[in-house]
Amino acid sequence: MNSIDTAYQFYSRHIFDREKIQLLRSHNLKVAGSVPSVLWELFGALLTGRSGAGTTGADLLGWEVKSAKSGGSYEYQYHLNTGEAKLQEDCIVNHLFCTYSDTYDDVTVKVLTGASLANNHFNVWLPLYRANYDRSADAQARRQRFRKSISFGYVRDHGELVLQITGGVIAYRDDGIIRRYNERFVG
Repeated sequence: MNSIDTAYQFYSRHIFDREKIQLLRSHNLKVAGSVPSVLWELFGALLTGRSGAGTTGADLLGWEVKSAKSGGSYEYQYHLNTGEAKLQEDCIVNHLFCTYSDTYDDVTVKVLTGASLANNHFNVWLPLYRANYDRSADAQARRQRFRKSISFGYVRDHGELVLQITGGVIAYRDDGIIRRYNERFVG
Protein backbone atom coordinates (compact mmCIF):
# COMPACT_ATOMS: atom_id res chain seq x y z
CA MET A 1 0.00 0.00 0.00
CA ASN A 2 1.48 3.38 -0.97
CA SER A 3 1.37 6.54 1.15
CA ILE A 4 -1.76 8.00 -0.47
CA ASP A 5 -3.67 4.76 0.12
CA THR A 6 -2.45 4.60 3.73
CA ALA A 7 -3.38 8.24 4.38
CA TYR A 8 -6.77 7.78 2.70
CA GLN A 9 -7.51 4.73 4.85
CA PHE A 10 -6.69 6.82 7.96
CA TYR A 11 -8.86 9.68 6.65
CA SER A 12 -11.80 7.32 6.10
CA ARG A 13 -11.64 6.01 9.67
CA HIS A 14 -10.54 9.01 11.72
CA ILE A 15 -11.23 12.25 9.85
CA PHE A 16 -14.34 11.50 7.77
CA ASP A 17 -15.80 9.51 10.64
CA ARG A 18 -19.45 9.14 9.65
CA GLU A 19 -20.55 7.94 13.09
CA LYS A 20 -18.92 10.91 14.85
CA ILE A 21 -20.39 13.34 12.34
CA GLN A 22 -23.88 11.86 12.80
CA LEU A 23 -23.57 12.04 16.60
CA LEU A 24 -22.42 15.66 16.45
CA ARG A 25 -25.33 16.57 14.20
CA SER A 26 -27.88 14.69 16.28
CA HIS A 27 -26.76 16.66 19.34
CA ASN A 28 -26.79 19.95 17.43
CA LEU A 29 -23.02 20.37 17.71
CA LYS A 30 -20.62 21.82 15.16
CA VAL A 31 -18.97 19.30 12.84
CA ALA A 32 -16.34 21.61 11.30
CA GLY A 33 -13.41 21.91 13.67
CA SER A 34 -14.04 18.52 15.26
CA VAL A 35 -10.78 17.10 13.90
CA PRO A 36 -7.80 18.27 15.99
CA SER A 37 -4.60 19.46 14.31
CA VAL A 38 -2.65 16.45 15.57
CA LEU A 39 -4.84 14.18 13.41
CA TRP A 40 -4.04 16.32 10.36
CA GLU A 41 -0.36 16.01 11.31
CA LEU A 42 -0.73 12.22 11.49
CA PHE A 43 -2.54 12.27 8.13
CA GLY A 44 0.43 14.28 6.80
CA ALA A 45 2.92 11.85 8.34
CA LEU A 46 1.18 8.92 6.62
CA LEU A 47 1.03 10.84 3.34
CA THR A 48 4.67 11.97 3.37
CA GLY A 49 6.17 8.95 5.09
CA ARG A 50 7.88 11.28 7.56
CA SER A 51 7.70 11.18 11.35
CA GLY A 52 7.31 13.99 13.83
CA ALA A 53 10.25 16.35 14.16
CA GLY A 54 10.00 16.99 17.91
CA THR A 55 8.37 19.59 20.10
CA THR A 56 9.62 22.71 18.30
CA GLY A 57 10.09 23.49 14.65
CA ALA A 58 8.36 21.78 11.73
CA ASP A 59 5.64 19.25 12.48
CA LEU A 60 7.36 16.45 10.55
CA LEU A 61 10.90 15.92 9.33
CA GLY A 62 11.03 18.26 6.34
CA TRP A 63 7.34 19.16 6.45
CA GLU A 64 5.02 21.69 8.06
CA VAL A 65 1.38 20.54 8.05
CA LYS A 66 -1.49 23.04 7.95
CA SER A 67 -5.23 22.53 7.83
CA ALA A 68 -8.11 24.92 7.30
CA LYS A 69 -11.78 24.87 6.45
CA SER A 70 -12.41 25.59 2.78
CA GLY A 71 -12.00 29.31 2.18
CA GLY A 72 -10.14 29.82 5.46
CA SER A 73 -6.51 30.73 5.96
CA TYR A 74 -3.65 28.62 7.26
CA GLU A 75 -2.33 29.98 10.55
CA TYR A 76 1.33 30.06 11.50
CA GLN A 77 2.27 30.79 15.10
CA TYR A 78 5.70 31.82 16.34
CA HIS A 79 6.72 31.92 19.99
CA LEU A 80 9.16 34.20 21.77
CA ASN A 81 12.14 31.88 22.23
CA THR A 82 11.81 29.64 19.17
CA GLY A 83 10.00 31.77 16.61
CA GLU A 84 12.91 33.22 14.68
CA ALA A 85 14.49 29.82 14.11
CA LYS A 86 11.05 28.47 13.15
CA LEU A 87 10.55 31.26 10.60
CA GLN A 88 13.94 30.47 9.08
CA GLU A 89 13.12 26.76 9.02
CA ASP A 90 9.79 27.48 7.32
CA CYS A 91 11.78 28.94 4.41
CA ILE A 92 13.42 25.55 3.89
CA VAL A 93 10.89 22.80 4.69
CA ASN A 94 7.97 21.68 2.54
CA HIS A 95 4.44 22.78 3.44
CA LEU A 96 1.43 20.47 3.21
CA PHE A 97 -1.93 22.28 3.13
CA CYS A 98 -5.10 20.32 3.88
CA THR A 99 -8.40 22.04 3.10
CA TYR A 100 -11.63 20.46 4.27
CA SER A 101 -15.37 21.00 3.88
CA ASP A 102 -17.74 21.44 6.84
CA THR A 103 -18.38 17.71 7.03
CA TYR A 104 -14.88 16.56 5.95
CA ASP A 105 -16.28 14.70 2.94
CA ASP A 106 -14.31 16.99 0.62
CA VAL A 107 -10.57 17.39 1.22
CA THR A 108 -7.91 18.99 -0.96
CA VAL A 109 -4.22 18.51 -0.24
CA LYS A 110 -1.68 20.83 -1.86
CA VAL A 111 2.04 21.32 -1.36
CA LEU A 112 4.48 24.19 -1.67
CA THR A 113 8.17 24.46 -0.90
CA GLY A 114 9.27 26.80 1.85
CA ALA A 115 11.48 28.57 -0.68
CA SER A 116 8.45 29.38 -2.83
CA LEU A 117 6.67 30.87 0.21
CA ALA A 118 9.64 32.76 1.65
CA ASN A 119 9.58 36.03 -0.30
CA ASN A 120 5.84 36.69 0.02
CA HIS A 121 5.42 35.39 3.55
CA PHE A 122 8.22 34.26 5.88
CA ASN A 123 10.80 36.88 4.94
CA VAL A 124 8.11 39.57 5.19
CA TRP A 125 7.05 38.30 8.61
CA LEU A 126 10.56 38.12 10.10
CA PRO A 127 10.98 41.87 10.85
CA LEU A 128 7.40 41.96 12.17
CA TYR A 129 8.20 39.02 14.45
CA ARG A 130 11.30 40.81 15.74
CA ALA A 131 9.32 43.97 16.41
CA ASN A 132 6.61 41.98 18.19
CA TYR A 133 9.13 40.47 20.59
CA ASP A 134 11.42 43.50 20.90
CA ARG A 135 12.94 42.98 24.35
CA SER A 136 13.63 46.70 24.71
CA ALA A 137 9.89 47.41 24.50
CA ASP A 138 7.72 47.36 27.58
CA ALA A 139 6.52 43.82 28.31
CA GLN A 140 2.91 45.01 28.17
CA ALA A 141 3.41 46.15 24.56
CA ARG A 142 4.53 42.68 23.42
CA ARG A 143 2.00 40.04 22.41
CA GLN A 144 2.24 36.53 23.81
CA ARG A 145 2.30 34.96 20.37
CA PHE A 146 3.06 36.15 16.90
CA ARG A 147 0.49 34.85 14.42
CA LYS A 148 0.37 35.20 10.67
CA SER A 149 -1.45 33.31 7.97
CA ILE A 150 -1.28 32.24 4.36
CA SER A 151 -4.54 32.73 2.52
CA PHE A 152 -6.67 29.98 1.06
CA GLY A 153 -6.47 31.73 -2.32
CA TYR A 154 -2.67 31.81 -2.33
CA VAL A 155 -2.47 28.06 -1.70
CA ARG A 156 -5.27 27.36 -4.19
CA ASP A 157 -3.49 29.38 -6.89
CA HIS A 158 0.14 28.38 -6.22
CA GLY A 159 0.08 24.96 -4.57
CA GLU A 160 0.61 21.68 -6.37
CA LEU A 161 -2.30 19.29 -6.04
CA VAL A 162 -1.46 15.99 -4.35
CA LEU A 163 -4.87 14.64 -3.44
CA GLN A 164 -8.51 15.55 -3.99
CA ILE A 165 -11.22 13.74 -2.05
CA THR A 166 -14.80 14.47 -3.14
CA GLY A 167 -17.78 13.01 -1.34
CA GLY A 168 -15.42 10.86 0.72
CA VAL A 169 -13.90 9.23 -2.40
CA ILE A 170 -10.53 9.90 -4.03
CA ALA A 171 -11.21 12.01 -7.13
CA TYR A 172 -7.57 12.86 -7.97
CA ARG A 173 -4.18 11.71 -6.78
CA ASP A 174 -0.57 12.33 -7.76
CA ASP A 175 1.47 9.44 -6.43
CA GLY A 176 4.82 10.95 -7.40
CA ILE A 177 4.64 14.46 -6.02
CA ILE A 178 5.35 13.61 -2.37
CA ARG A 179 8.42 11.59 -3.39
CA ARG A 180 9.69 14.56 -5.42
CA TYR A 181 9.18 16.94 -2.49
CA ASN A 182 10.81 14.50 -0.06
CA GLU A 183 13.85 14.37 -2.37
CA ARG A 184 14.09 18.19 -2.24
CA PHE A 185 14.38 18.13 1.53
CA VAL A 186 16.82 15.55 2.80
CA GLY A 187 17.18 17.22 6.25
